[in-house]
Amino acid sequence: MSIFNREEIIDQNFLDHVRLGHFPSARTNIHLSQTNIRSSELISLFESQIMSRHMDLKARILKNEGKCFYTIGSSGHEGNAVFGKVFPYTDMAFLHYRSGPFFIQRSKQLPESTPIYDIALSFMASSDDPISGGRHKVIGSKKLNIPPQTSTIASHLPKAVGTAFSIDRAKDLDISERKLKAESIILCSFGDASANHATALSAFNTASWVSNSGGHVPIIFICEDNGTGISVPTNEHWIEQNFSNRLGLQYVKTDGLHLIDLMIKSRQVEHDCRINRSPIFLHMKTVRLMGHAGSDVEVGYLPLAEIEATEFNDPLLHSSRILIENNCLSSEEIVRLYESIRQQVNHVFDATTLRPKLESAEDVIESIIANQSSRKIPKQPSVKTRKDLFGKEFNRMDQSHHMAKLINYTLSDLLLRYENTLIFGEDVAQKGGVYHVTADLYKQFGVRRVFNSPLDETSIIGFGIGFGQNGFIPIPEIQFLAYFHNAEDQLRGEAATLPFFSKGQFTNPMVLRVPGLAYQKGFGGHFHNDNSLTVFRDIPGLILAVPSNGADASRMLRTAVREAYENGRVVVFVEPIALYMAKDLYEPKDGKWVFQYPDLDEEIPLGEFSEYGNGKTLTIITYGNGLYLSLQAKKEIEKKLKKKIKVIDLRWLSDINIQILLNAIGTCENVLIVDECRRTGCHGEGLISNLLSASNKHLNIRLHAAEDSFISIGIAATATLPSKSSIIKHGLELVND
Repeated sequence: MSIFNREEIIDQNFLDHVRLGHFPSARTNIHLSQTNIRSSELISLFESQIMSRHMDLKARILKNEGKCFYTIGSSGHEGNAVFGKVFPYTDMAFLHYRSGPFFIQRSKQLPESTPIYDIALSFMASSDDPISGGRHKVIGSKKLNIPPQTSTIASHLPKAVGTAFSIDRAKDLDISERKLKAESIILCSFGDASANHATALSAFNTASWVSNSGGHVPIIFICEDNGTGISVPTNEHWIEQNFSNRLGLQYVKTDGLHLIDLMIKSRQVEHDCRINRSPIFLHMKTVRLMGHAGSDVEVGYLPLAEIEATEFNDPLLHSSRILIENNCLSSEEIVRLYESIRQQVNHVFDATTLRPKLESAEDVIESIIANQSSRKIPKQPSVKTRKDLFGKEFNRMDQSHHMAKLINYTLSDLLLRYENTLIFGEDVAQKGGVYHVTADLYKQFGVRRVFNSPLDETSIIGFGIGFGQNGFIPIPEIQFLAYFHNAEDQLRGEAATLPFFSKGQFTNPMVLRVPGLAYQKGFGGHFHNDNSLTVFRDIPGLILAVPSNGADASRMLRTAVREAYENGRVVVFVEPIALYMAKDLYEPKDGKWVFQYPDLDEEIPLGEFSEYGNGKTLTIITYGNGLYLSLQAKKEIEKKLKKKIKVIDLRWLSDINIQILLNAIGTCENVLIVDECRRTGCHGEGLISNLLSASNKHLNIRLHAAEDSFISIGIAATATLPSKSSIIKHGLELVND
């Protein structure tokens, strides 16, 4: 038997050691008679541990045959089966990738479950996989309240904290759409190496911050500490020293190799968390067997003696010793159970290799915006209810206002109509936001629906995801566009992927408001004047909205919330800061950039653009600040050409229907795309390609975008950006060339 084939060695060693009665010494001495744990409970847990082990063993065999596509197994972490028993399936669980035993044991709470078959389908990337449909090897189940996690490094922790916080908030607000019971708690498991990740630290800090502030965060962080992150060792005392004395976070240590100790400690933290509604850090010491993943060969970086010592600390050997010492099973019965489960697992896994796979691009992308939980939007509130809400301001709503005020009105009406909406972010409550866009919302709806967050974008988006998973429609705010980059993976890797990897069984709808873009007066630098939307361009399924005026902003924001509510969509709503207070278009005091508040039922459907003018000499396609400048330029271009031109405001930078856009261009051959974002990676860059590919006629297209530069401060703040004069120049050149 080769020293490189550790799975065969571990498998054979287990049988040999059990037959010979050769077991590792107990690290925790607790006898079953000292507890109220039944022997049948231990046997059930041991059975789940064996099932998980044989899944790992069989998967490695099938992977070598090219039939299995799994990456990381659960061997060494079989103790987490205890959590699958202690915590009811009504408690949502955000799981580490080594949680096969947890899944198997939790499945026993629902007799109709078929955990071996379900996990096998996932290992084989079969389209029959009930959770991801063959899109990823994930541990998840709608009926078991286990949303699928794909990265499980640490990026799932912030949304777990957000979901935990949402439970009591949903109870306080009596949200009918909530999905978790009022007494539920949240489980979130991860590895010792992941505890060092900035995203994890954000989650721990936010949970502690909220708890220390008097809020409720009923979450149990389960750190499965096997002492290694791929090949990098974790100091034996690192986790304990780091988390045992954190403010607002209770620390509990347990032996992951001892079923009885695990049961006792788990029952205690389950009780404490459910009653106290505060976060607990459960530190489970365990081991890792068979390397990090199928491709990981431990002998390349660990001494053989150390590998063998770890393998002798096999959780199954510890569990066997406990069962024998407590007269639950004999060594012969353990061997028979082990071999009978091997046959069962092998049979099921072999059968799943024959199940269908995803084959076409259409099959793969089918679930990107899938949603299996449809809802009908609530009715509009009565006039009296709105009058009571707005007070004296109600009489001013039929006047013309700038964008910031109209967005403010819209947010008030949305919070009134959708009782499951809430707003949070940096300074959005009492202060009303940096630009006062959320002014008075705190007074109107109170701290439970409009509240401030820590200065941490990761936790803001994580909270948004968590609230979305519990029936809310969160409307979080990122204070400035550039701040979003501190937390972009929360949107890309977590929020946007959930429907894709769950076939729409789980969604996390939200409308993320982001004040941004350039042209601000008195501001400079990349942190406040960030003119790049590239990060949103390559996120599948994301809706990206960029209004250019107040009336459109109101209508589009209503559409965004409707899409989130009815279709489970994730929307990024970018508000051009430079246009917040703009009132004039062509000259001072002309009042041509203020608008009346649209009727409550007015919306702008996804992808619908607006057209200014109907000329056929030149078509300008733009959005945001670009529209404002292009309309100014339009007037001058038409004077010089003595011909009419057309300006198109895209409004939605996702869901662009190229054919309809070509129809709007019509017979015009000259197309100028004005994009205020940096040339490399801007939306205009892709728009050129799409228009040329789809057009059946010659198009003379030019992209006029910002320079590939950060924004400076002072009078040069707009030097790298499209301007009225530069748009005129490019437009005339395009027509006259």
